Amino acid sequence: MNRATEKFLEYLAQEKIFSPHTVRSYHIDLEQFFEFVNDRLGGKDLKAMRREDIRDFLGFIMRYGYERRSAARKLSTIKSFFKFLVREKLADFNPARDVKTPKIEKRLPGFLTQYQAQKALQIIGDDEASCRNRAIIETLYGAGLRAAELVGLDIDDIDFTSEIMRVKGKGNKERILPLGSYAKDAIQTYLKKRENKENWAIFLNQQGKRLTTRSIQNIVNKQLSKVSEVTGTNPHILRHSFATHLLERGADLRAVQELLGHASLSTTQIYTHLSVERLKKIYDQAHPRSGAQR
Repeated sequence: MNRATEKFLEYLAQEKIFSPHTVRSYHIDLEQFFEFVNDRLGGKDLKAMRREDIRDFLGFIMRYGYERRSAARKLSTIKSFFKFLVREKLADFNPARDVKTPKIEKRLPGFLTQYQAQKALQIIGDDEASCRNRAIIETLYGAGLRAAELVGLDIDDIDFTSEIMRVKGKGNKERILPLGSYAKDAIQTYLKKRENKENWAIFLNQQGKRLTTRSIQNIVNKQLSKVSEVTGTNPHILRHSFATHLLERGADLRAVQELLGHASLSTTQIYTHLSVERLKKIYDQAHPRSGAQR
């Protein structure tokens, strides 16, 4: 199991180009599965694993309080693991292939109203840290970036004249995005204020090193916590707000898909449900024939 796991994790990192965080999540899922195999299946050999064993594992973790969403993710990990073993001829077949994923309800992501987004962007101060934080919020909201994509930005990834930027997304896939005027001004103001002129990374910490995703999370959390009645304070809520506000203002769904870097249109479609839910709420509150009690 250890040898197979090591090869699989190496494959995820080097061939699939998954982030260290994602690889670590796969590792944790597999460790939990192996613990079940050792404790409940008597250390059964991977080659002898059957479909029923995988289903028993899912039932086991759900009985002990895991949500269907978590169980579905763990099943996805196991399916990928055995698929890799078959490819490497370390197993004869994938026992998890035909195991059905637990049915889960789609959760509508939280988002800021346009008013809340404006409040979040009001960062007072013209020192380097304040300018940096303003540029971070403007870029996350203005371009719909993931925190890891923002962290990976270098100065030469941005063409300030053409107002475009090159972003590396999941799986190291590159996409070209428009750079809004507010984000452009905020980044340029920050770069002028920045003492460290040597590092090519755009966003730096106090030690002059590239910011981490954890640092971005802390910065965004601190700023969004100042905005009343927000539904979340993590960087991803700015990405959700970006997509929602585009659709509310009439943007084409496929254009939003391209901007977000989604591989599948179905992933982007959740934002249409979110916008419809908001419209229904407005209708219930405002229309005299909505039937909603006031």
